Amino acid sequence: MDSEGASPSVLQTGRFSGREAFVQVLRDAFAAAAQRGWQEIVVSDASFEDWPLQERLVAESLGAWAKPGRRFVMVAASYNAVLRNQARFVVWRRTWSHLIECRQSRHTDAINFPSAMHAPGWAMQRLDLVRSTGVCTELPERRLQIRETLDELLRGSSPGFAASVLGL
Repeated sequence: MDSEGASPSVLQTGRFSGREAFVQVLRDAFAAAAQRGWQEIVVSDASFEDWPLQERLVAESLGAWAKPGRRFVMVAASYNAVLRNQARFVVWRRTWSHLIECRQSRHTDAINFPSAMHAPGWAMQRLDLVRSTGVCTELPERRLQIRETLDELLRGSSPGFAASVLGL
C-alpha cells in the first residue's frame, strides 16, 4: 500500500550496517511513532550529529506524533551539534517543549555514550559508532537491556538543551 493512511510501517529487526542503514532505521522509527501513536520515545546519543533530525520527513513524523500525553526524552553529552546543524528539530523542540524532556550527561565519554532509541515494543542500539552498525529488536529481554542502559544514563543526567533562552 502506498497511501499515507495505510497500515503502520514495518520496523526493521535484526542487524543493520552502515550510515545510510542507520539513518533509514531512524526515519522508519519516527514514521512508526506517528502511525502507531507511541506514548513515549527515549533517544540517546553523545551529540545526535549524524541522526537525521534535520530532515523534513523526520520533522513531519515528529509533528504528527506530538499529541497531549505523549513524552519524548532525549539525552546527550552535548547539544552543540543539534543547535548548529538540526534547525528543524530545534524549532520542533521549541514548539513541543511541554512534551520533551532534554537531559545532558557529562559523565559519560563520547566513545561509551549509548546511541539508542527505545519505544513501546521496539528498540534500536548502535553498537559501533564508527561503522554505524547495530541492532533493532522487538525481543522483550533485549529491549529491557537497552531501556536499563538508558535509565542508568538518565539517572546521572541533568536538564539540558533549554527550549528557549531567557536573558536580560
